Amino acid sequence: MGLKMMNFKYLMRQQGVLLGLIGLMFLIFFAQCLFGNEWWEGGMAVPGEVVRAWNHLRSGSASSVDFKEFPTLLSCAFLHGSFEHVLFNMIWFWIFGALLVELLGWRWMLGIFLTTAFFGSLTHVILNREEFVPMLGASGSVMGFEGAYLGLAIRWPLPNPHIWPIASPVSPATLGLLAAGGVFMDYTSLMDGSEMSVAYGAHIGGFISGLLIAGLIAPRPRVSIPGFRRF
Repeated sequence: MGLKMMNFKYLMRQQGVLLGLIGLMFLIFFAQCLFGNEWWEGGMAVPGEVVRAWNHLRSGSASSVDFKEFPTLLSCAFLHGSFEHVLFNMIWFWIFGALLVELLGWRWMLGIFLTTAFFGSLTHVILNREEFVPMLGASGSVMGFEGAYLGLAIRWPLPNPHIWPIASPVSPATLGLLAAGGVFMDYTSLMDGSEMSVAYGAHIGGFISGLLIAGLIAPRPRVSIPGFRRF
């Protein structure tokens, strides 16, 4: 009992912010199911509406309605369309998010989440400027976490991951290639127009922004293997 309590305390101390974020995602989804659509539908990002609001802002004719469109680029990442949608997003969110917490700390993880969620949504809007289909889901930030991990693996030698359900002998190189393979499939799906109900642009934008953050400005991982130089 004492060992289990120690493990629980360690988990909460190391991953409490990430677990809280995942819990918030599930809580919001259950609220979506229980309290109807009216309170949350305005939080989805609609590319055509965002572009219209931007054009109004550029022309100096923006109203309060227009300014409400810009926060949806972030708020849509907290909304999901089905239980399977939020469940599978959160599984990958946990795996790569927990790895980033171990390597960089929870502040960097949270910053990468917010940044890649925003740029993922923005990329989808740019690629679908005339579309009025709402977008929701945390997939952009999930891909952002994957891109960030790949960026760290390129810059630094990393230890084998020990995040459930991933543990040795899965190597950082293998995990990085998995992330790269995922975004490559998103790119090919975007190019051939398959399954357009999926926001592939958000996946790609999230991945690239996460890769750039880790590749250009992220600090040396806290548990990097000693004796190696940055390259």
